[in-house]
Amino acid sequence: MMRPKLAFAMAPDKTRHVFDTATVDRLDESCEILSRQPFEDLTTDVARAAMAEAEILVTGWGCPMITPALLRQMPQLKLIAHAAGTVKFTVDPLAYEAGIRVTHAAEANAVPVAEYTLAAILFANKAVFELRDRYRADPSRMTSYALMDQPIGNFRRVVGIVGASRIGRRVIKLLKPFDIEVLLFDPFARADDPELSGVELVDLERLMSRSDVVSIHAPLLPATRGMIRALHLRLMRDGTTFINTARGGLVDEAALVEELETGRINGIIDVTEPEIPAPDSPLYHLANVFLTPHLAGAVGTERLRLGLMVADEIERYVRGEPLHYEVVPELLERLA
Repeated sequence: MMRPKLAFAMAPDKTRHVFDTATVDRLDESCEILSRQPFEDLTTDVARAAMAEAEILVTGWGCPMITPALLRQMPQLKLIAHAAGTVKFTVDPLAYEAGIRVTHAAEANAVPVAEYTLAAILFANKAVFELRDRYRADPSRMTSYALMDQPIGNFRRVVGIVGASRIGRRVIKLLKPFDIEVLLFDPFARADDPELSGVELVDLERLMSRSDVVSIHAPLLPATRGMIRALHLRLMRDGTTFINTARGGLVDEAALVEELETGRINGIIDVTEPEIPAPDSPLYHLANVFLTPHLAGAVGTERLRLGLMVADEIERYVRGEPLHYEVVPELLERLA
């Protein structure tokens, strides 16, 4: 039986973090790998020749958009396996019309984001960052002890999750062992969903006003852009922490900065819009803001999980089995 031909299209410097030698060797058992060196530029003669033969295209960070023009140069293509999160900026919808199947590793990328979020929630409720700063400024611990006498901690706190996405659901699952009440806002969530057992479905205004921590996990779509506005931020109680690991465009950032500058609420911000804030952005300097450089998703060794998930999917495809993470066209408009 002939093995399907496979090509990699992504930035070469990213491949070593996503596909180690063992994973590529594993793919080589079920597929004929046209080149172990990935193609970032698909217009070269060597890349064109490979694309003309490939039945499976493995894409990832640094891959150019698979446009209709490129698709016409891939007559044998049957499967695009995206070793990263969203496929929206990689695969033109025409691929679906052409009968090309698409799968992705967004579920693997969701794992570290949910882990980051859990850590952020637990640290926020325990005032870890403020206690660190107080201890640095006052080694006697007197100001630290004063804060410890306040109603901080993770017992009987309320966490509001905005968006029952794959990441939002993972965060909800991770919170189950804790004595934490979980509120959820998602217009598509159903009360009878077994994954949301024990979660209270509420509107966005109620969630913002009742939560001790608000964590954003909605996809960035035309309908959700700027969904968190000044009026929502003003509903948050003093001392509430706002966490965003989703997309900066979901939030009116000017309104968020204005609210953070009052010192009334705290922020744990991993994503912003623009992706890198202006050099003079207050987010870099506010004491009540913990700003990270979009690191909640897969970094370092966590990226190998993406390659392993794609390898699993490709092996299922080769065996003629159903794909576990196939992206179907009707879900595209609701995906991140």
